[in-house]
Amino acid sequence: MNPGDRVRVDRADRTYEGVLLPSSTDEQFVVKLEGGYNVGVSRDGADVSVLEEAVYEIDSNGDGDGDSDDETTTDDTDVDSAVEFDDDLPTISLISTGGTIASTVDYRTGAVTAQFDAEDVLRAVPDLAGRANYRGRVVANILSENMEPPIWQDLAQAVHEEIENGADGVVVMHGTDTMQYSASALSFMLETPVPIVFTGSQRSADRPSSDNVMNAVSAVEAAKSDCAEVLVCMHASESDDVCALHRGTRVRKNHTSRRDAFETVGAQPLGTVDYHNETVSFRRDYQQRGEVDLERSDALESDVELLKFTPGMDPAFLDVVEGADGLVIEGTGLGHVHTDLIPRIEELVADGTTVVMTSQCLEGRVCDRVYDTGRDLLDAGVIEAGDTLPGTAKVKLMWALANEESVAETMQTSIAGELQERSVPWE
Repeated sequence: MNPGDRVRVDRADRTYEGVLLPSSTDEQFVVKLEGGYNVGVSRDGADVSVLEEAVYEIDSNGDGDGDSDDETTTDDTDVDSAVEFDDDLPTISLISTGGTIASTVDYRTGAVTAQFDAEDVLRAVPDLAGRANYRGRVVANILSENMEPPIWQDLAQAVHEEIENGADGVVVMHGTDTMQYSASALSFMLETPVPIVFTGSQRSADRPSSDNVMNAVSAVEAAKSDCAEVLVCMHASESDDVCALHRGTRVRKNHTSRRDAFETVGAQPLGTVDYHNETVSFRRDYQQRGEVDLERSDALESDVELLKFTPGMDPAFLDVVEGADGLVIEGTGLGHVHTDLIPRIEELVADGTTVVMTSQCLEGRVCDRVYDTGRDLLDAGVIEAGDTLPGTAKVKLMWALANEESVAETMQTSIAGELQERSVPWE
């Protein structure tokens, strides 16, 4: 009996049928029921029978024999794994960076920790079997609050190599807290002829309401689609029915814990995945599979800060970013700050810091030509970022400073769908 097997567990006049999941304790079975919830059943006095064995094999040394010559590693090194191939199925690369989707509960502390590598994800989500051929790769094993720009570069290189080696799509398993930043980074660093789909989990596999299975399965279906862009695939509602496909540069995590925490800002999601019907549909134009050649421009200027203006902010606070290569400001409304800050901003620009203005508002765009404050900011050398999201603007500025000659022009041009032509109401 192994994780991934379909089992029936009889104990104390109760019967549970579902898929056996990995368990962090020897005292309990963990079974994923048909309704999507997990249940822990004490092994003491339980009668277990295997209804159907798992249909995939792990080939972590890449020699094709389905076994592993080395113990599984869970550090930050880049590790490859693979499963047995079926010539009739597309090849999807699963790249893990850690996060809740690849986590479990540490019963010594009660905390959720990132412990699984790509092979463990396949074992934990047996519903992935039969949908594609899989190649697994661990780029990092961190919780996403520990994500850093150098790991974005490692991730871009890994994705580039997987596509170069024939992957028909890539799924990046990532922590949700900083997923929008990483998705933006890859959107700028890679020109891709195949889908690159980020997914994660708001609730770990140990929890009854975990969203890891539906998100992972839907992400694989999206990676098999014709949309060759960087996407974020997460629950569209609290129910286990549909996942939304968000463009990587327009998505934001808007709730701390809901399963449908992610939203596309300023528009509807690019598409959806119907989990039960296994269908992918799109409602807006997108870059199609094979439309561009694979390219990587992964240089980044890391000395860029994001500053949120608040009433009463001391102009001396800007001294913190003195000498920085770039600064993105979250201004109020149309893109304003207190007039007392403008002279200091002008000094920063004169000293070589590129200053970009965004808005704290979730909808709409910056326009510094309406009020005197905005016009003074423009005269000080501030660059408007339109309706680019502040976090996306920071990542884009890091990329533009390292790769583009005209940074101001780049920040005011849509590179990967981050800057919409118009901000219009929608339902």
